[in-house]
Amino acid sequence: MDWNKPPPKSPWGKKPPQPNVDEILNNLQNQLKNGFQQRNFNWIIFVAVIGLWVSTGFFIVQPPEQAVVKRFGEFNRIEEPGPHLALPVPFEKIEKANVKEVRRLEIGFRTIEPGPPARYRRVPKEALMLTGDENIVDVQFIVQYRIISLPDYLFNITDPRDTVRAASESAMREVIGRTHVDDAITIGKGVIEASTANLLQSVLDSYSGGIKIENVKLQDVHPPDPVKEAFKDVASAKEDREKMINEAHGYRNNLIPKARGEALQLINDAEAYAEKTVLVAEGKAQRFDSIYERYKEAKEITKERIRIETMEEILPKVNKVIADPQLGKNFLPFLPIRELTNQSQSR
Repeated sequence: MDWNKPPPKSPWGKKPPQPNVDEILNNLQNQLKNGFQQRNFNWIIFVAVIGLWVSTGFFIVQPPEQAVVKRFGEFNRIEEPGPHLALPVPFEKIEKANVKEVRRLEIGFRTIEPGPPARYRRVPKEALMLTGDENIVDVQFIVQYRIISLPDYLFNITDPRDTVRAASESAMREVIGRTHVDDAITIGKGVIEASTANLLQSVLDSYSGGIKIENVKLQDVHPPDPVKEAFKDVASAKEDREKMINEAHGYRNNLIPKARGEALQLINDAEAYAEKTVLVAEGKAQRFDSIYERYKEAKEITKERIRIETMEEILPKVNKVIADPQLGKNFLPFLPIRELTNQSQSR
């Protein structure tokens, strides 16, 4: 090779470019640096995602609540109020509910505005029921209940609120179906409420729904609108009948004790009179015996005494006339002693 010859030229008459080593080294260094930064950023994102995923297992149960923890969709445990940690989604899932709240269901009506004054909307499909004597009544009532077993409440019944509503309506229809219309409208409401609550509780217990019925309260029971006036007249007549019966009972309750008191008084008076008569008779007998003893000792004196006492008893009862024989034969002075005595006493 001839080292003194110039290098060959390109076909275009230019020299081929020479590589820049510094630039190549800088590019390589920048690529390595960017790659390292990118890997650090990816790790940071990965750690943040893992942290967020793990944090999905942290939850807080409020004081009136309970929480049910499901692992892979199956019940695992119950957590009480406070902070808790569970396996992150999708391993464990949390469902919370207020177990202290008393829930309320309106059946036969719905509250539009709570008021005051409150506004309501009737629901005839729920309210119209058949009584035991084949009359139709409009029944509106409220059911109050609460959760006593959260797992049963969540897992044993599909829709707890609709289930309680349907069971409540069914229980009320059964009780109303055994009740006379007069009792349902007037005096039998307390019995209807208690019977419905007991029947409803037994139905929900058979479902294992974890629900406790607190109260069943009738808001209104009345006949349907087309026959309401006729029922009012009948109810008014029955109220009048009850009023008259009560007045009769009151008169009887007043008369019978009074008659018993008068009878007791008559008996007491008769017993007192009998006792008095016996005592008087005994006294007279004793007096007679005493007089007889004196008579045996002094007959004449005793006779005179008896005569004087007899005259003292008889003369006051006899009209007496006092005449003066010195006043002439044709004139008889008359002095009405009894009339004068009565007049003086009346004055």
